[in-house]
Order: sequence, then C-alpha cells, then structure tokens
Amino acid sequence: MNRTQFMTTGQAVDPAFYFIFGASLILFIAIAAAMIFFVIRYRRSKFPEPTSAVAANIWLEILWTMLPTILVLAMFWYGWQGYLGLRRVPPGAMEVTATARMWSWSFAYPGGRTSPKLYVPVGRPVKITLESADVIHGFFIPAFRVKRDVVPGMKGDAWFVAEKKGSYDLFCSSYCGTGHSAMVTTVEALPAKEFEEWLADGGRGEASAAADGRKLAEAKGCLGCHSLDGSPKVGPSFKGIMGRSEVVLTGGKERSITVDREYLRRSILQPSADVVKGFQPVMPPYPALSPAELEALLELLGGLK
Repeated sequence: MNRTQFMTTGQAVDPAFYFIFGASLILFIAIAAAMIFFVIRYRRSKFPEPTSAVAANIWLEILWTMLPTILVLAMFWYGWQGYLGLRRVPPGAMEVTATARMWSWSFAYPGGRTSPKLYVPVGRPVKITLESADVIHGFFIPAFRVKRDVVPGMKGDAWFVAEKKGSYDLFCSSYCGTGHSAMVTTVEALPAKEFEEWLADGGRGEASAAADGRKLAEAKGCLGCHSLDGSPKVGPSFKGIMGRSEVVLTGGKERSITVDREYLRRSILQPSADVVKGFQPVMPPYPALSPAELEALLELLGGLK
C-alpha cells in the first residue's frame, strides 16, 4: 500500500499536541515576562499612587477577546483533524481481535492463530477489534498514540501502522483490579516476510497435548499472570509446579499440600478454593473449559520441569 494514501496515528495526534504545547509555552513566557516587567517597572516604592485615569480601552478588549477565540478555534481544528485520522481506518488494513481479561491480553489473527503478544507487519495498517471478557480495560500503545477503552459487552476498534521493526509496549490504561500493573505486553513489528512466515507457521508440528496446552494457555490469558520461567507474577509460576510443596489457604485456614493433577484441576475450575499463600484470590474461574482443553492444560503444567 502506498504510504501517502493514509495518515498514520502519530501524524494524526502529534500536530495537535505540538500546537497546543507550543501555544501554551508562548503564552506562559509572555505572561511571565509581562508580570516580571510590571512588578519591576511599577513597583510601589517608585509609584506609590496610581498615575493613570484610563477606565477602558476598546482595542485592548477586542484584542484579548479575538486572540483567545482564534487560538481555541485553531486547537479545535487540529484536534478534529486528528480525531478523524484516528477513526478513518485505511482500506486493506489487517484485522486482529484483541481480548482483554484480568489481567492479560490475547490476540486472534486471520486463520485462527492466537498469541499473548500483538504481532504486526511493518508498514501495513492494522485494525484491532477490542473486546473485554470481564471489566473495563484500556488499550494503550504510547509509541503509536493509540488509547481506547475496552468495555465489556461492547466492541470497539483502533488502528495503527508500525513504521519500523521493533518491540513496543502495550499497556492497560484503566485500573482493572489488583493485577492491573502486570497487564503489560508488547507489539512485535516484523518485516512483511517474517510476519507472513510467523502467521503461516501457526504452531505447525506442535502435535503433543502439552503444545496444545501452551497455545490454549496463551489464548485464555493464563500467561499474563503465570510465568513459564519461574519469575513471579500476579500468580505462582507454572515452572516446576507439578509435585511442588505449597502452603495454601482453604476457607481461611492454612494447610500444606503437594501439587498434583487433582489440585491443578480444582484450581483451574475453582481458583478460590485453595489459594497459595502470599497471592491474592483474584483468578477468575474457567468453568467453560472442555474436558479436552482441561487435559491439555494439565499436560502442559505437568511437563514444565
């Protein structure tokens, strides 16, 4: 697609920001300079009594009425042009569905592939359909000047284009509970050929139940709160979880357990039943998992030594 056919989100937002910032800076300097000049020039020790008898000045009144009006209209024009740029999705944009849940992101692509990170091709517009599985979240990518609320029961959308290869932070901008600060992922911008290879791979060769479990864990948002490498997150790490000794709170009372398949099964379906000590009971239940999906997750957890 010819880049001149559309305005990027950065080009839509930045002019309004720079204009308002520049106007505010000029006004601040002018007002501060005038204040300092008058304080020094007309200080009480030099002019103890007023020397002017002027009651009004029509030209001054016209000036300080017209200048703010012109300034506000200019700000509106820049803002309106930017808003239109953000809402006009370029034709041919690739469509991705983003699902927000406490406290992770999941992205679904054409062809059925899902990932916890947002992969996009460099130079091509991407339209994101926004959905929430529970509460209000915020889809925020500072590098691309994109920020949209994600409201449960209502689909929204946003778009952007990554102009160069790289990794860009993606945050939740609306407080959504105790794990809000951990609801962070990235946008991975890949050259077109690399992206097509990634999209076409789609997990090819992953025939084992554990591999299916990993894809399912990504799709359900499990990896937003549980790590695979032992690092702490909102919930306990999945690494080495099978057979691990833990102290859990059951009905407000502490007890020691050894993690087995039955405990993991109960923790997925009824996460508030036995909460590992030191963690908050914030995990939502997943009663809609099919038996096959549940077994795939258990195979994944059992294989992470």
